[in-house]
Amino acid sequence: MQDLLEHYLTERLGTPAKITMIKPLIGGACQDNYALDLAIGEASPAEYVLRTDKGKALEASLNRVDEYRVIEAACKAGVRTPKPFLLEPSSDVIGHPFYLMERISGTAIARKLLTDESLTDARAKLPYELAQVLARIHTIKPPDVPTLTDPVAFLEKHEGARSTKWQGRSTAAEVAVIDALHALDKLDDAYPAIELALRWLIRSAPPEREITLTHGDFRTGNFMLTPDGLSGVLDWEFAHFGDPMEDIAWLCMRDWRFGRDDRHVGGFADREPFYRAYEAASGRQVDPAIVHYWEIFGNLRWAWGAVQQAQRHLSGADRSIELAAIGRRVVEMEFEALYLIERGPILRSN
Repeated sequence: MQDLLEHYLTERLGTPAKITMIKPLIGGACQDNYALDLAIGEASPAEYVLRTDKGKALEASLNRVDEYRVIEAACKAGVRTPKPFLLEPSSDVIGHPFYLMERISGTAIARKLLTDESLTDARAKLPYELAQVLARIHTIKPPDVPTLTDPVAFLEKHEGARSTKWQGRSTAAEVAVIDALHALDKLDDAYPAIELALRWLIRSAPPEREITLTHGDFRTGNFMLTPDGLSGVLDWEFAHFGDPMEDIAWLCMRDWRFGRDDRHVGGFADREPFYRAYEAASGRQVDPAIVHYWEIFGNLRWAWGAVQQAQRHLSGADRSIELAAIGRRVVEMEFEALYLIERGPILRSN
């Protein structure tokens, strides 16, 4: 790969390009990431990450071209995320499309992020820094990333007139349910718990709401933290246009607390301080009932995502003990979704 990349980059950049270090990065069950140090011309080596496809991606995952465009829009909006540097849309160079982005410092390993004593002060600031990041992400609207599907345009084009049961109700929720039903149809086995929870989502859809860019996987494990604080948000492959409360709900899901169930926000904070920080940064009110709705949906989305991860292993497309283990966790998300339906939303404190 090093020889192929050096030859390609030298031609692409029109000046000698030398890779002084390249190695795979740990983590990333969906895509492959490599750290590399790249010297361009006479300049000293700079630190980059190469991101490319890994076997068979999940169906909801963006391709690398669309992901690159999303990151460009995020950087333009002032989101704290690694800046993209170079996009190669073809598979001719290394067998898959890829792009380069700057390499930032810090750790994204969840258990270290939640327990490392050197990160104590950074964890205290994290709810406020993440709230500011989300607020900036949620300023991005469909015209800003024309390569992504606009939910309103999608319904107009593919579904025709909205059914009576959806009139006046969330476009983002309707598209999410349509995607969920399509995903469920493709699963080989029966998942009655998922079907039951989907029925609740259809009946309980919130009223029409604002549509913005959502990160789609905004959680502990997908942002880098240093002792000085947040250095950047990673992994935009599930970005889409939807309800901004979906990002908040995803961060609050039990599975992303990594054993710290007493701290609902990513295992490091309580809901109310985070909600207030987001409201102050965005000017948008957090409705716990809407967050509850998307938290239930998030567990279903992760449940069928876990099924797909297992299928990547079982099909031989991407043999991995990690993917096989993820497939055994579907029941956890099914249980959590049904539990949340029974429990109801967590009301806000004064």
